[in-house]
Amino acid sequence: MKAFQVLFVLLLTAAAADGQSFHLGKCPQPSVQEDFNVTKYLGTWYEIEKLPAMFERGKCNQATYSLLADGTVKVHNAELLSNGKINSIEAVAQVQNSSRPAILDVSFFKGVPDSPYWVLSTDYQSYALVYSCTTHFGLFHIDFAWILARTRTLPEDLIKQLHDMLTAAGVNVNRLTVSDQTGCDVMS
Repeated sequence: MKAFQVLFVLLLTAAAADGQSFHLGKCPQPSVQEDFNVTKYLGTWYEIEKLPAMFERGKCNQATYSLLADGTVKVHNAELLSNGKINSIEAVAQVQNSSRPAILDVSFFKGVPDSPYWVLSTDYQSYALVYSCTTHFGLFHIDFAWILARTRTLPEDLIKQLHDMLTAAGVNVNRLTVSDQTGCDVMS
């Protein structure tokens, strides 16, 4: 039991040090986009705001989704680091239950558990609201949220509406950080 307590404290400390958004208890189960159409979702999305994520260190964050021959979705995430280099990673996303197509699992590395990717809301043309949460040991959860757009900016009134949706889903919008989408010409 003592080893478990030490592990728990270390995990919480690591999460806090990296600015992760962690909470006691299991992940919430927010509503997702009804009749989600993954084909309409394909293309490039730019990060407007996010909950802190230790795996995102640069600016100009963007994700490009494309359909693979087997029906899964190729994910290409890219960011511009402070040294001017582009950092990117690829993954594969897939719908796990066709009755809830807005809930996808994303696989970045073989042998590592998939990451949940829940599309809470999108109009496919201007914005997407995405949530991800993983419960650890049934005791605490770490969550992520992203406000995405088809352009590098969104109107403030729309961001406010998306904040309201996140709040209704149980996300603390006070922890959201604005993503830097300036000086991103090299990403094109």
